[in-house]
Amino acid sequence: MTVVWKSITAAFSDAAPFAIRAERASDVRAREALLDASFGEGRHARTCQRLRDGRVPAEGLAFAAEHDGRVVGTVRLWHVSAAGVPALVLGPLAVDSSCRKLGIGAALMRHALKEAAARGHGAVILRGDPDYYARFGFSAAKTGDLALPGPFERERLLAVELRIGALDEASGMIVATGAKARRPRARRNIAAALAA
Repeated sequence: MTVVWKSITAAFSDAAPFAIRAERASDVRAREALLDASFGEGRHARTCQRLRDGRVPAEGLAFAAEHDGRVVGTVRLWHVSAAGVPALVLGPLAVDSSCRKLGIGAALMRHALKEAAARGHGAVILRGDPDYYARFGFSAAKTGDLALPGPFERERLLAVELRIGALDEASGMIVATGAKARRPRARRNIAAALAA
Protein backbone atom coordinates (compact mmCIF):
# COMPACT_ATOMS: atom_id res chain seq x y z
CA MET A 1 0.00 0.00 0.00
CA THR A 2 1.30 3.42 -0.95
CA VAL A 3 0.51 6.23 1.42
CA VAL A 4 0.52 9.63 -0.21
CA TRP A 5 0.54 12.65 2.03
CA LYS A 6 -2.53 14.82 1.69
CA SER A 7 -2.45 18.46 2.62
CA ILE A 8 -4.07 19.08 5.96
CA THR A 9 -4.28 22.77 6.65
CA ALA A 10 -4.20 23.69 10.29
CA ALA A 11 -6.53 26.59 10.91
CA PHE A 12 -5.11 29.15 13.28
CA SER A 13 -6.83 32.35 14.27
CA ASP A 14 -5.11 35.64 14.90
CA ALA A 15 -5.21 34.68 18.58
CA ALA A 16 -3.26 31.44 18.02
CA PRO A 17 -0.80 30.77 20.84
CA PHE A 18 2.08 30.39 18.40
CA ALA A 19 3.19 31.29 14.89
CA ILE A 20 5.21 29.28 12.38
CA ARG A 21 7.66 31.19 10.24
CA ALA A 22 10.80 30.69 8.19
CA GLU A 23 13.88 30.14 10.30
CA ARG A 24 16.09 33.21 10.67
CA ALA A 25 19.83 33.49 11.16
CA SER A 26 19.07 35.06 14.54
CA ASP A 27 17.34 31.82 15.62
CA VAL A 28 20.55 29.76 15.75
CA ARG A 29 21.28 30.11 19.46
CA ALA A 30 17.66 29.45 20.50
CA ARG A 31 17.33 26.53 18.07
CA GLU A 32 20.53 24.88 19.28
CA ALA A 33 19.50 25.29 22.94
CA LEU A 34 16.09 23.78 22.14
CA LEU A 35 17.68 20.80 20.36
CA ASP A 36 20.13 20.25 23.23
CA ALA A 37 17.27 20.30 25.75
CA SER A 38 15.16 17.94 23.61
CA PHE A 39 17.79 15.40 22.56
CA GLY A 40 20.68 15.81 24.97
CA GLU A 41 24.36 16.32 24.43
CA GLY A 42 24.70 13.14 22.38
CA ARG A 43 22.44 14.42 19.63
CA HIS A 44 25.38 15.12 17.31
CA ALA A 45 26.27 11.40 17.33
CA ARG A 46 22.84 10.27 16.12
CA THR A 47 22.68 8.39 12.83
CA CYS A 48 20.56 10.95 10.94
CA GLN A 49 22.89 13.73 12.02
CA ARG A 50 25.40 12.27 9.56
CA LEU A 51 23.04 13.33 6.76
CA ARG A 52 23.04 16.91 8.05
CA ASP A 53 26.65 17.44 9.05
CA GLY A 54 28.33 20.05 6.89
CA ARG A 55 25.13 20.76 4.93
CA VAL A 56 22.50 23.45 4.87
CA PRO A 57 18.77 22.71 4.98
CA ALA A 58 16.85 22.56 1.72
CA GLU A 59 16.02 26.06 0.51
CA GLY A 60 12.88 27.43 2.12
CA LEU A 61 12.40 24.33 4.29
CA ALA A 62 13.66 25.35 7.73
CA PHE A 63 10.97 26.57 10.13
CA ALA A 64 10.62 27.91 13.65
CA ALA A 65 7.59 28.13 15.89
CA GLU A 66 7.41 31.26 18.02
CA HIS A 67 5.42 31.69 21.23
CA ASP A 68 5.47 34.82 23.36
CA GLY A 69 8.40 36.17 21.32
CA ARG A 70 10.67 33.15 21.72
CA VAL A 71 11.53 30.14 19.56
CA VAL A 72 9.71 27.10 20.98
CA GLY A 73 9.78 24.74 18.01
CA THR A 74 11.95 23.82 15.07
CA VAL A 75 11.94 21.55 12.05
CA ARG A 76 14.21 21.39 9.01
CA LEU A 77 14.32 19.32 5.83
CA TRP A 78 17.51 18.29 4.01
CA HIS A 79 18.30 17.00 0.52
CA VAL A 80 19.21 13.30 0.27
CA SER A 81 19.35 10.57 -2.35
CA ALA A 82 18.84 6.81 -2.36
CA ALA A 83 20.25 5.14 -5.48
CA GLY A 84 19.85 8.42 -7.31
CA VAL A 85 16.26 8.94 -6.20
CA PRO A 86 16.00 12.43 -4.68
CA ALA A 87 14.12 12.93 -1.42
CA LEU A 88 14.19 15.01 1.71
CA VAL A 89 15.07 13.87 5.20
CA LEU A 90 13.18 15.56 8.01
CA GLY A 91 14.71 16.41 11.32
CA PRO A 92 15.11 17.10 13.91
CA LEU A 93 11.64 18.12 15.00
CA ALA A 94 11.66 19.59 18.49
CA VAL A 95 9.27 21.52 20.71
CA ASP A 96 10.05 23.20 24.02
CA SER A 97 8.78 21.03 26.88
CA SER A 98 6.70 23.89 28.29
CA CYS A 99 4.74 24.14 25.02
CA ARG A 100 4.15 20.52 24.05
CA LYS A 101 0.39 20.63 24.63
CA LEU A 102 -0.17 23.46 22.13
CA GLY A 103 -0.01 21.31 18.96
CA ILE A 104 3.21 22.94 17.79
CA GLY A 105 4.88 19.69 16.68
CA ALA A 106 1.91 18.68 14.52
CA ALA A 107 1.61 22.17 13.07
CA LEU A 108 5.33 22.24 12.21
CA MET A 109 5.04 18.83 10.50
CA ARG A 110 2.01 19.85 8.45
CA HIS A 111 3.62 23.13 7.48
CA ALA A 112 6.90 21.47 6.47
CA LEU A 113 5.14 18.81 4.37
CA LYS A 114 2.89 21.37 2.71
CA GLU A 115 5.87 23.57 1.80
CA ALA A 116 7.91 20.61 0.55
CA ALA A 117 5.04 19.53 -1.70
CA ALA A 118 4.55 23.10 -2.95
CA ARG A 119 8.24 23.21 -3.90
CA GLY A 120 7.85 20.04 -5.98
CA HIS A 121 9.63 17.54 -3.72
CA GLY A 122 8.50 13.93 -4.10
CA ALA A 123 9.10 12.31 -0.71
CA VAL A 124 10.19 12.86 2.86
CA ILE A 125 12.11 10.29 4.93
CA LEU A 126 12.71 10.32 8.67
CA ARG A 127 13.76 8.15 11.57
CA GLY A 128 11.19 8.29 14.33
CA ASP A 129 8.28 6.89 16.27
CA PRO A 130 5.91 5.09 13.85
CA ASP A 131 2.87 5.75 16.04
CA TYR A 132 3.49 9.51 16.18
CA TYR A 133 4.32 10.00 12.50
CA ALA A 134 1.58 7.72 11.08
CA ARG A 135 -0.95 10.55 11.43
CA PHE A 136 1.05 12.51 8.86
CA GLY A 137 1.10 9.58 6.41
CA PHE A 138 4.54 8.21 7.31
CA SER A 139 5.09 4.45 7.25
CA ALA A 140 7.79 1.87 6.61
CA ALA A 141 6.02 0.68 3.44
CA LYS A 142 8.66 2.23 1.11
CA THR A 143 11.78 2.06 3.30
CA GLY A 144 12.49 -1.69 3.39
CA ASP A 145 15.28 -1.37 0.80
CA LEU A 146 16.79 1.77 2.34
CA ALA A 147 19.61 2.12 4.87
CA LEU A 148 21.03 4.93 6.99
CA PRO A 149 24.76 5.64 7.50
CA GLY A 150 24.91 4.17 10.99
CA PRO A 151 22.85 2.05 13.34
CA PHE A 152 19.06 2.38 13.15
CA GLU A 153 15.96 0.38 13.94
CA ARG A 154 14.36 -0.75 10.67
CA GLU A 155 10.80 -0.15 11.95
CA ARG A 156 11.68 3.48 12.74
CA LEU A 157 12.83 4.34 9.20
CA LEU A 158 9.70 5.93 7.75
CA ALA A 159 8.70 7.82 4.62
CA VAL A 160 5.79 9.59 3.04
CA GLU A 161 5.40 10.21 -0.67
CA LEU A 162 4.29 13.70 -1.61
CA ARG A 163 3.98 12.46 -5.20
CA ILE A 164 2.74 8.92 -5.95
CA GLY A 165 5.60 6.59 -6.86
CA ALA A 166 8.36 9.01 -5.82
CA LEU A 167 10.18 6.27 -3.87
CA ASP A 168 9.45 3.32 -6.18
CA GLU A 169 13.08 3.04 -7.33
CA ALA A 170 14.71 4.09 -4.05
CA SER A 171 17.09 1.56 -2.52
CA GLY A 172 20.43 1.34 -0.79
CA MET A 173 22.18 3.86 1.40
CA ILE A 174 20.57 7.24 1.95
CA VAL A 175 23.24 9.88 1.31
CA ALA A 176 23.33 13.64 1.76
CA THR A 177 23.14 15.66 -1.44
CA GLY A 178 22.30 19.15 -0.22
CA ALA A 179 24.43 22.23 -0.49
CA LYS A 180 27.46 22.28 1.73
CA ALA A 181 27.58 24.78 4.55
CA ARG A 182 30.06 27.56 4.17
CA ARG A 183 32.86 27.29 6.67
CA PRO A 184 33.63 30.42 8.62
CA ARG A 185 36.85 31.99 7.53
CA ALA A 186 39.72 31.09 9.79
CA ARG A 187 40.86 33.98 11.86
CA ARG A 188 44.29 35.07 10.93
CA ASN A 189 46.89 34.73 13.60
CA ILE A 190 47.43 38.23 14.97
CA ALA A 191 51.16 37.67 15.35
CA ALA A 192 51.42 36.51 11.74
CA ALA A 193 49.42 39.50 10.60
CA LEU A 194 51.64 41.89 12.51
CA ALA A 195 54.78 40.23 11.16
CA ALA A 196 53.60 40.63 7.58
